[in-house]
Amino acid sequence: MILKILIYGDKMKIGICDTTFARFDMAGAALDQIKEQIGNIKFIRRTVPGIKDLPVASKKLIEEEGCELVMAFGMPGPEKIDKLCAHEASTGLITAQLMTNTHIIEVFVHEDEGQDDKDLKQLAENRAREHADNVVKMLFKPDKMRREAAMGMREGRENKGPL
Repeated sequence: MILKILIYGDKMKIGICDTTFARFDMAGAALDQIKEQIGNIKFIRRTVPGIKDLPVASKKLIEEEGCELVMAFGMPGPEKIDKLCAHEASTGLITAQLMTNTHIIEVFVHEDEGQDDKDLKQLAENRAREHADNVVKMLFKPDKMRREAAMGMREGRENKGPL
């Protein structure tokens, strides 16, 4: 994958998929975070209405656009039906990963995770940026990711630390 970039000068494609239902632009935060660290990447962004639309949009980014990895952003509401929809979307994203043999990084922030709107916004931004850091490590710095194994890392909130 990296050799291909070096030999042929091709830009690696990363898919970014988000929803209109979300209340914060997590995709934008993740794009900024990745661009600060890595150049020569092409981003293909798709926006869909809701969280249950993310699996097919992510799969299309992989199969039709040639993305090496996709980040799927969603912000389920606090109601019981929202949690069910988030579960169904998550199951769909897992299925799409298995069908395409490609990572789809699920970045969900549930509205009831925040203590208030200010906390929710900060959580959404932190989670998006920290998952973007994970993408950089997965694609370009696997040794760094490996060193973080079993360290109790969390995205969006304080790390728990190892036992």
